[in-house]
Amino acid sequence: MAQKIRVLIVDDSAVIRKLLEKIFSSAPDMEVVGTASDPYIARDKLVTLKPDVMTLDVEMPRMDGISFLEKVMQHFPTRTIIFSSLAKTGSETYLRALEAGAIEIMEKPSIDVSQSLESLSQTILEKVRAVAKARINPIKKVVPASGPVKKVSPTSLARTTHQLIAVASSTGGTEALKVFLSGMPADIPGTLIVQHMPPGFTKSFAENLNNLFPFEVKEAQEGDQVVPGRVLIAPGNYHMEITRSGAFYYVKLHQGPALHSVRPAADYLMKSVAKYVGKNALGVVLTGMGKDGAEGLLEMKNAGAYTVAQNEETCVVYGMPAAAVALGAADKILPLDKIAGDLLGQIQTRNAA
Repeated sequence: MAQKIRVLIVDDSAVIRKLLEKIFSSAPDMEVVGTASDPYIARDKLVTLKPDVMTLDVEMPRMDGISFLEKVMQHFPTRTIIFSSLAKTGSETYLRALEAGAIEIMEKPSIDVSQSLESLSQTILEKVRAVAKARINPIKKVVPASGPVKKVSPTSLARTTHQLIAVASSTGGTEALKVFLSGMPADIPGTLIVQHMPPGFTKSFAENLNNLFPFEVKEAQEGDQVVPGRVLIAPGNYHMEITRSGAFYYVKLHQGPALHSVRPAADYLMKSVAKYVGKNALGVVLTGMGKDGAEGLLEMKNAGAYTVAQNEETCVVYGMPAAAVALGAADKILPLDKIAGDLLGQIQTRNAA
């Protein structure tokens, strides 16, 4: 019989602790091994109980959840899901939690959930199962370059471009994208990224990346032009596609139905790239749970694009890349830190042809 997923619940609210305990205890493959009302109690229980997954609140007495998580990941790395009110937490805290090592961040379940407890429970249980399989710290953190970052003006590069990169990423992707982009030059080919994030957080994430790199990174807006030196990130709750007008590609945003339970979905982007860019595109599927991006990457490959999936060893969650590999959508399967260099090599080869 398979071993149960052992969960430690850390939250200062007795009501939330009880609710989460009820949810986890309802699953035959999980057991709650302990609860803690603050980080100091949690620290001792982590050492003695060695849980597979820890759920963690952000606002707690004596020490906030993120400061605690930073210490945990240094001394006793543990797969962690942050449960917090995202509206109250704010985007800066959200990004700090991911940088500190949280694998997943979920909105704290409401106390009044009688009408939707079953649906909420299933979502939480699915996330915990995925996090229980996740790798802890599979990649090195990217340290910002010292000194001011020089920007290349996209307008000076607004020429006909023959190369475009489309990227899909989810769980573990905020840090994986930093590694991927750190291998790119200032005149990076026009790049479009779908990173699964809640509404309101993609703008801060884009600004954070913009401060790290010599090219422009911004949250995509309707009509944005895709040009070298620019990276566009799909806004939370909006699907992003591209269209072509003359020699140039432009962004289209819409709120069509969620796909694979997510919006934005990378399949929307990649299928539009397959249609309008064809063999002049390059596609990448990075770490993440689920299967978003797999079908889109296959369409890109069938249209003549060059396609890459991140390998299992460097993924936090080997879900989306595994789905792409299973479909035969990837020309290559590569470690995260080798993907940028490989794409640049492909672009040089194609330009020389």
